[in-house]
Order: sequence, then structure tokens, then C-alpha cells
Amino acid sequence: MKNRLKFLVSFSLAFSLFACSTMDDDAKKAEDSITVDDLKRHVSILASDDFLGRQPFTLGEEKTVNYLKDEFQKMGFEGGFDGSFFQEVPMVEMTFHPTKKIVLVAPKGEVEINYIEDFIVSTSHVKEVVEIKDSELVFAGFGIVAPEFNHNDYEGLDVKGKTVLVLVNDPGFATQDPTLFKGNAMTYYGRWAYKFEEAARQGATGVMVIHETKEAGYPWEVLTNTASNKLFIQSEDGNIGNCPMNAWITHIALDRILQQCGSDYATLKKQALNKDFKAIPLNTKLNLTIKNDLRYANSKNVVAMIKGSERPDECIVYSAHWDHFGIGPVYNGDSIYNGAIDNGIPLASMMETAKAFANLKIKPKRSVVFVAVTAEETGMLGSDYYAKNSNFTPAKTIANLNYELFIPMGKMKDVTITGLGQSELDNYVKEEAAKQDRYIIQEPFPENGMYYRSDHFSFAKVGIPSLFIKGWTESREHGMDWAKEQINYYWANTYHKPSDNYNADADYSGNAEDAKLFFKIGLRLANENSFPNWNEGSEFKAIRERMMK
Repeated sequence: MKNRLKFLVSFSLAFSLFACSTMDDDAKKAEDSITVDDLKRHVSILASDDFLGRQPFTLGEEKTVNYLKDEFQKMGFEGGFDGSFFQEVPMVEMTFHPTKKIVLVAPKGEVEINYIEDFIVSTSHVKEVVEIKDSELVFAGFGIVAPEFNHNDYEGLDVKGKTVLVLVNDPGFATQDPTLFKGNAMTYYGRWAYKFEEAARQGATGVMVIHETKEAGYPWEVLTNTASNKLFIQSEDGNIGNCPMNAWITHIALDRILQQCGSDYATLKKQALNKDFKAIPLNTKLNLTIKNDLRYANSKNVVAMIKGSERPDECIVYSAHWDHFGIGPVYNGDSIYNGAIDNGIPLASMMETAKAFANLKIKPKRSVVFVAVTAEETGMLGSDYYAKNSNFTPAKTIANLNYELFIPMGKMKDVTITGLGQSELDNYVKEEAAKQDRYIIQEPFPENGMYYRSDHFSFAKVGIPSLFIKGWTESREHGMDWAKEQINYYWANTYHKPSDNYNADADYSGNAEDAKLFFKIGLRLANENSFPNWNEGSEFKAIRERMMK
């Protein structure tokens, strides 16, 4: 009996070791199927002029989503949304025709400001005409209500019928004081999207965010290049709960207005940092009209899936947005916004990760979903819609791994985690990065607020632990300073410009390595029983814990 027991134990141990070895060999072969050549092929096609800048509601969308569907089908995936590769996303496209020249009558004289040069304006109200009449301008500091930071710029202020002028970013960045908000790292309170949302909650007629390049994280041209139209998810009330007017104004133009109000921009900005700050009326009223062309149509998320072998109702979801800005204003003789870095290379990298999963002979225990989402550039609409309308509930979605802004800089020593410290997923990154002889590091430009500017945020908002990672900080060949130069050049010269083109001579080896890292992290998650959680202090932890009860 003892000998038989020993035999069974030995056999069980040998079988387990054999099974583990087989799984490891299978995973390694699948990982090795990720290649630079295939990644470059995807980018060269997706970022070509033939795809017309991949703008939703255009021929560029049709070509893009069909290309992605065909590629997923060739790999052997099944449609991930009710058997289809397409999830229809009902949207309305609004093209704005605002008043081009506004004359403001200030206490000390008139001031003229011009559309595009000085301000841009839009509305989310789905109406053919939106009129702003005699709306008093009020400087409302940073436009933030943050009880946890003991900060309320709207305290005692009635903004009904008024237009608030608010600073971009938050007091932490403005002072570089690590004890204010999160210091240099932008919080969600610093994002323009929050400013619009809070002004609406306060009942304002309009909101104008004051642009400065350093504080916003991008130059004025990034806004003006894409100012003429926006997309919104179709809603029953036509977005009537939002402010009728959302706008940006340059700090230079605002300073001209303030000079005629007996003040100046530097003074107001300094006053906004006082603990006892109170909103400042400018005794100046705004009048403008926005005429809108409305177009109702569906855009598409492309969804592919491998069904889990043991727990198919649980999933890991990978995401990357397929859209860019299409054909827009001419810049250095080019008008097609091809979006190679944003987001052709990341999308191609996701396709390579998908190929590795498709090549597995031993299928993962949990389902694995790949979703190429629409309309990230106009407010993360596709990912928001998917996160709220997926076939998998948030409670059954283990994690989101998001691909965004991969620059072809060759192999990197680092894995940069935007939002380092948010969740237990950081541990997975650290362990798998070490196997590539890499280390993890926090986003080097936290003041840009990137954690709130890509599709992973849509998943985080519904409580799903989400990762935004990439090689970004230290080049193996050229070091940290060189990498920083490449990134600074990208923000200044390429981001949201027609110059974001495919470069056949660039080094994509680091992007392929990142695709492999995504594969290894996702495969671990897909074969485990655990549910990684948000860390203490994360604003998303309570959401996750409520849904898991």
C-alpha cells in the first residue's frame, strides 16, 4: 500500500511537472510568434494615406474596422460581441459653426477675440443652434470642488446663467508643492474634462478653460487642429444636462480682456492659489452663437475573443483605439493625420499580442478579449461604451491592459507604468518585466495627466483594474536623456499633427518586446483564480469592492 501511495504521489508530481513544462513550452512558442516584421506590416497599412487618417464616420473607418476584422478572422478568433466582430456604437457627429469674432464690452473698454486664434468653442447640446446671451464672465480659479483636498473654488458662488473661466491643471502642479493635491502629478481634477463636468454640475451656462502649454501638456495647435467637430454618444436627452458652451481661451487673449477689467492674468492666477480664494466677477458679458450640423450614425468597436477553457464567463480585456483625426488643417503641406504613434503602433502591437494568444495550443482558462475601440480622440467614447455595454460584467472582468502612444525607440530598459501604485497589477508588470531584464518606473511626465487621457480610464471608472504601460524612459542603446528628447520632440512636433507618419527606418524592436510583455501578463491573469484589486488610496477601489460583494 505504501509503495502504491509513493507511486501515485511520484506520478502526480511528474505529471504536474510535465504539464507545467508543456504549458511553458507552448507559451514560449506563442510568444516567439510576435515579430517586428509583422508589427511593421500592420503599422504601414493602418497609418497609410489609403486609410485617410482613420476618422470615425468616414471611408477611413470602414477600411480600418474591416482590416482589423479580417486579421482577427485569419488568426482564428471568434467575434467577441454576440458572435459578431463589431459592436455598434450609436453616436452623433456635430460640426460647429460658431461666431468667429466676439466683441466684449469690459469696464475699461472693448476687447475683440477671434475664433481659432484666441478661442475655440463647442457644445455637446444636440441642437442645430445654441445661443449664449449676456452671460457674465466669472473667474473661478481652478474650477475644482475636491472635498478630500479641502478645496472648493465654487463655494458661495451662483453660476447659473454665467460663464466661468478656469485654469487648466490643478494647484499641485501650479505650486509644485507635494502636499497640495498630488504635487506635480496631475489629478483628474486638473483635466479639462473634469472642468467641463464640474461647471455643468454647478449650473453654469458656459465654461472656458484657460490654455497654457506647460500646464495643459500640449500646445494650442493640438486643440485648434481638431476644433471644428466632435462626436458624442447618442443620449435620450441630447446632453441637456451639460453646459451649453464648452470652450478654451489662450492666456494671452484672456490677459487682453483682463487689462480692460482693471486686472491681469498673472494676478488672477496668483489669487487662485490663496486658501481663501473667492471667485472674481469680471463685469463683462459674453454673447455668441454656435450653429451645428448634426449627423447621426453608428461607429464600430472591433471585438475578438478566445473563449476560456474553464471559466469562460470571466475575462481579461486588451484595448487599443483604432481612430485618429482623418483629414484636417494643412500642416507643413500635409493634411492627412495618419496617427502612426497615436495609435497605429500600439494597435499593431495589440494585434501581435492577439496572434500569440491565437497560436497557443493550450487555451487559457479565462476568456481573453481584444477590443479595438472607436472615438478615443473625442473623449474615449468607444471604450466608455464598451465598458458599460460589454458581454462581460465589470465584476467578471479581471483586468484591462491598454496600448497607447508607443514610440519606436528600440528596446528599452524600463517599463513605464502610468498610474504606478494604483493597483496590484503593478506586481505582475514588475515580475514579468524582470524576465526581460527590465525595471518598472513611474510615468516621467505625471503633470500631463495621462492616466486620465486614454481608454484604460473608461475601464477604471467602472471599477476594473487597468494598466497603461510601455517602454518610455530609458533606451538600452542611448540612455535616459536621449529617450526624453524623443518624447519631448514627439509632444512638440508630432502629437496630433499630420507628421505622425509611419517610418520604415525606425526601430520597432522595443514595441514588439512590449507586445510580448502584454502577452505574458495577460496569460498569467487568464490562467489564475485570483482577482487583482486596486491598492489602498486608489479612487477606484471602493467601486470594485462594492461590485464584488
